[in-house]
Amino acid sequence: MGVLKKIFTWWNGATIGTLWHIMRKGVFIGEDQQGNRFYEEKAPKNGKARRWVTYNGTAEASRISPDWHGWVHYTFDSPPTVAPFSVHAWETAHTPNVTGTPFAFHPMGSLEKGGRRAQATGDYEAWKPN
Repeated sequence: MGVLKKIFTWWNGATIGTLWHIMRKGVFIGEDQQGNRFYEEKAPKNGKARRWVTYNGTAEASRISPDWHGWVHYTFDSPPTVAPFSVHAWETAHTPNVTGTPFAFHPMGSLEKGGRRAQATGDYEAWKPN
């Protein structure tokens, strides 16, 4: 099943066609803490080397940490392997976007939490048409 998954699914990492393209035209630059691998084009055509990422697991763009995101989007010229990202003491660790997953936040009263909410208090008066 592993080979078929590589051929037909793009959301579980790179397909065989993508890996072939990377092998021919890309240079491995580095890997982040989640196992995502980053590449840059060997011979840029227009003076600006193309940059891309192959995800380790599900292809979810929010899984890229801020330092690698800045490099992929040309905010930083040097990758984090050459010029590490300076982290301030007040910054928290990177977390991916969990919207739409079982780990997403569901407020009380939402359907995912049973659909029951607390009774309204006396400060609410329902609107009645005249």
